[in-house]
Amino acid sequence: MKHRLFCTVAGPAICFCLPVSMLVSALACSAVDDEEQWLEPDEHLLVTAEFRPTRLFDSAGSVSVITAETARQRQASHLESLLNLAPNVNYAAGASRGQFFQIRGVGERSQFVDPINPSVGLIIDGIDLTGLGGAATLVDLAQVELLRGPQGTLMGANAMAGLIHMVSAGPGDVTAGFGELRLGQRGLREVQAAVGGPAGAHTGYRLAYGSARSDGAQRNAFLGRDDTARIDEQTLRGRFSWQPNAEFQLDLVGLVLDIDNGYDGFSLDNTRTTLSDQPGYDRQDTLAGAAHMRWQARPELDFELSITRLSADLEYGFDADWAFVGLCDVFECLAPEYSAFDNYQRSHDNTTVDLRAVSAAHADRPAWVLGAYHRDQSQFLRREFTFLPAPFERDFDTVSRAVYGQLDWPLTTGWNLQTGLRHEQRRARYRDSEGAEFRPDENMWGGRLALEYRGSRGQLFYGLVSRGYKAGGVNSNAAVPEALREFETETLWNYELGTKGRLFGDRLDLRAALFWQDRKSLQTQQALLLPQAGASCPCEFVQYTANATAGQSFGLEAEFNWHAGSNLMVFGSLGLMRSRFDGFENFSHVDADPVSGQPFDMDGRALPHAPEYMFAVGSLWRLADGWTLRAELEGKDSFYFSSRHEVRAPAILQLHARLAYQVGGWELAVWGRNLGDEDVQVRGFGAFGNDPRKGYIVEPYLQFAEPRTLGLSARYDF
Repeated sequence: MKHRLFCTVAGPAICFCLPVSMLVSALACSAVDDEEQWLEPDEHLLVTAEFRPTRLFDSAGSVSVITAETARQRQASHLESLLNLAPNVNYAAGASRGQFFQIRGVGERSQFVDPINPSVGLIIDGIDLTGLGGAATLVDLAQVELLRGPQGTLMGANAMAGLIHMVSAGPGDVTAGFGELRLGQRGLREVQAAVGGPAGAHTGYRLAYGSARSDGAQRNAFLGRDDTARIDEQTLRGRFSWQPNAEFQLDLVGLVLDIDNGYDGFSLDNTRTTLSDQPGYDRQDTLAGAAHMRWQARPELDFELSITRLSADLEYGFDADWAFVGLCDVFECLAPEYSAFDNYQRSHDNTTVDLRAVSAAHADRPAWVLGAYHRDQSQFLRREFTFLPAPFERDFDTVSRAVYGQLDWPLTTGWNLQTGLRHEQRRARYRDSEGAEFRPDENMWGGRLALEYRGSRGQLFYGLVSRGYKAGGVNSNAAVPEALREFETETLWNYELGTKGRLFGDRLDLRAALFWQDRKSLQTQQALLLPQAGASCPCEFVQYTANATAGQSFGLEAEFNWHAGSNLMVFGSLGLMRSRFDGFENFSHVDADPVSGQPFDMDGRALPHAPEYMFAVGSLWRLADGWTLRAELEGKDSFYFSSRHEVRAPAILQLHARLAYQVGGWELAVWGRNLGDEDVQVRGFGAFGNDPRKGYIVEPYLQFAEPRTLGLSARYDF
């Protein structure tokens, strides 16, 4: 019987695994017969985002792990296609991809002029790409880890809501790789290939390349084009590992991204047919690298050093009027038309250094981690907008330094106490072309306290208290009142009870958590609409951030895998959540006059992008030798798009399926996503009007995800 390395599924996923490098050897792959891979439990997966790689069933916290095989069976090329599998994790578009993430209703939903301090961290192979969600392509990924709740000890300011940790495949013990081709509707054509293995007695390598292209789901009726929302993404990954002896290990990682997507997302008629004469774009060129070193100074003590460097150039532009010049010559209009284009050029440069000492872990005596962290980030923006007299430019530079530590203390048989603490100092400098300058300087802290109990049958029970934080910041637009140009630090307390284990003769893997979160000085977006000189519309949309008094959320998260038979696996996840603002009076609400009127009292209203339920359930059948069928149903409740207006995304229900045949190293598959052709809304506005045919009345405007998509794929593993 042929053997292969494999990783099992965590949560709603099932997989054989790609080989992983020495850096992520803790992914706990094991060699087993192909015939037995159905039955391998979730507990073999490790959460590598922790200070020590930790078994999924030993991690005190609400964590989802989505494997490479799950991503492949969903035909996913970007992280946005996987997030509905994880309970209480959502995303927003407003660009070519869903690149803004929310966990438990906490997270950003867009970015225009202002620098943002993200709530959800994004780490790819140890490189901090937080705030650059478009970079989350899935070429040759081994697994995606989603840690819900504040990671105040682990990461600090950029992970108040949680952390997304993506790990690529790496060198294995033998030369191996794959090639895959996917074809689908609307010009979808994707290619991925990877190869890796030993390069010498003590070295290993892996190289991977992927290209994702499609015409997109929009049709531009004015230009007669079907590709104005195109996808054109190329990803190149490289890994090199050197381990001359058991005490020393060096891993080098490289990432190159070339993204040239179109952006023509909004229609005056809220359809996938647009009328713009200047379709936009969403571009990103990224070059990133990392060096990760581990040195075992003595049998009980390791030193780990990570140095990362990121340079990214982004350009985002769109037709601000969503129409063509002469619209009112074709249609009857109640107000004169206008024409405008908005363009944002950004650069991100980021360097991090993380040094830590890690003691050996033991079941009967304390284990500790002590570390120091430095991050130097520069963000530059140049905005060109039709109604601006000159381009607007700004620089936002930050330097963060932190010290952190964690102590795991075995108490008595089955009981363990984990404590963690992080102190972070952040200094920032903001300057812009209008002469504004701010120098925020903050000291922040976060941490966690977890009590764990391991039952006689291996079931884990835990109680957790954690604190996260998000730095304050600056609003760029001078039209924002001076008192609101700066906003305060936000803090979040998370209280959680959970259990993880295997039931019914080890046939059912179950993880569940109850949580309650309390946010103080909640940062939330507001907006003003300002008239432009000589223009007939209020076409300057001024977005800014302010602090609400507080916010709360509570809910349930559960994931399971059920080995229902030798040829059947059933998997699923469920997220339930209730959330609300406490004491928030919003001047930018559609019912309020932002200048002289009374504010809209949003006390008690649900937080944006916080659906009350999410679920995913599916099955994987082995129908006959070589044949498998995967079917998935996922749903999500309605939710508010923003704290600025009342527009809600409707509840959705999507069905996906895939039929595959495997023989030798080959696999052929037919698949369909969103088979019911559900209109899934991924971004919405409702605080302004943009249609001269209706006199610029305030109405909702919506952006849609892809409709039903059918395709074929072929893959060869060697």
